[in-house]
Amino acid sequence: MPDPDSPPKKRADARRNQKSLLDAAAATFVAAGVHAPVRDIAAKAGVGLGTIYRHFPTRADLIVAVYRHQVEACAEAAPALLAESPTPHTALSRWINLFVDFLVTKHGLAEALQSDDPTFQSLHTYFLDRLTPACTELLTAATTSGEIDADITAYELMRGVGNLCIGATTPDYDARRLANLLIAGLRRP
Repeated sequence: MPDPDSPPKKRADARRNQKSLLDAAAATFVAAGVHAPVRDIAAKAGVGLGTIYRHFPTRADLIVAVYRHQVEACAEAAPALLAESPTPHTALSRWINLFVDFLVTKHGLAEALQSDDPTFQSLHTYFLDRLTPACTELLTAATTSGEIDADITAYELMRGVGNLCIGATTPDYDARRLANLLIAGLRRP
């Protein structure tokens, strides 16, 4: 018997629509900012406006959902990358690329995230609570394998990569390349 206090499970097509919608919203926010027309997001996702408003009644709800969706995808990627990559250092490098992609999108959301809207206040803590353990898992595996020295914390690495991503909206600046140089520099000689 289902738990009456738990939310109802979404149908598979509804979950696919929501994922497609969140991916489309993230891409639109990066390209045009968080004030991009909702109809552009709907068109990119291949859904109607009603679908967006049914899932996300306000723009703030959509922004928070995009942010959380991307944090979850990045957090869940760490163990999968460890399992499928040839080495822990390779897994760490691949994860950092995902993290850079997330941070570039996050900068597209920066205006909203830095507003006084209480809807956004807990997101930074959520970000750290979900992504620091994922990065720690990758660093620990790379350290245990002897590929890198254990002289950097996940928070330091994430903060450093975050700082490299600040100028990523400029066409002649490649944050991913710089993050890859940073990760390469962690390797033991």
